[in-house]
Amino acid sequence: MNRRRPTLLAALALTAATALTLSACGGSDEEGSAKDKGSDKIAGADTGSEKKSSPSPSASAAAGRPKIEFPSDAENVFEYEKTGDPVKDAVLADSVLSVNSVDEAIFAGSTDTEALGFYNAEKALSGSIAYALGYIKKDDTWVGETRYFDYKVSLSGADEAYVTYCSDESKSFIKNKKTGKVEDTPTTADSYVLYSTKLEKSADGVWQTTDVASNRGSKECQP
Repeated sequence: MNRRRPTLLAALALTAATALTLSACGGSDEEGSAKDKGSDKIAGADTGSEKKSSPSPSASAAAGRPKIEFPSDAENVFEYEKTGDPVKDAVLADSVLSVNSVDEAIFAGSTDTEALGFYNAEKALSGSIAYALGYIKKDDTWVGETRYFDYKVSLSGADEAYVTYCSDESKSFIKNKKTGKVEDTPTTADSYVLYSTKLEKSADGVWQTTDVASNRGSKECQP
């Protein structure tokens, strides 16, 4: 595999099953681009109309949201289209920033970043900390591009949502900070991961990721 997430992030089978069920039943015609998420600009995500886009991690913070910064040799690319539902679009935007916040902790070499606890809570936060520490303790980071696609979002009441999506890690690689060595790993079925996530709306109106389940090598995500 190239790198990343399933073994260290929190994963509940029940959450995964619920998320997939709700997504299948609830309007999964909303895949698309992180730039096209509605009229309100979210920190760390640019606005635009292209289908393929990557939110700018270094964009200025807005509405009290923390700034997220990436190094120049790493990029997350998110592909989804705005749904036309402002709530679903807000969920998708914060889901994107949750992913970016975890990677920012890896790049910073610290789990004490502001964004990590801003966009993640409960099991997802503790799992994200453990995941990032797995990199930090080995003095590892990653370089290249990870693509996220095939987004599906469903709402459950006013303050709960489920998002599923795939990742393509075939162009991202682990790099050791001390040696500078990049692991040139081949692309296999394990380069593709299916994620099922649960988000809850905080008192401040942030859609925090609270639980994550993943399936590395998922046939649903392979080309």
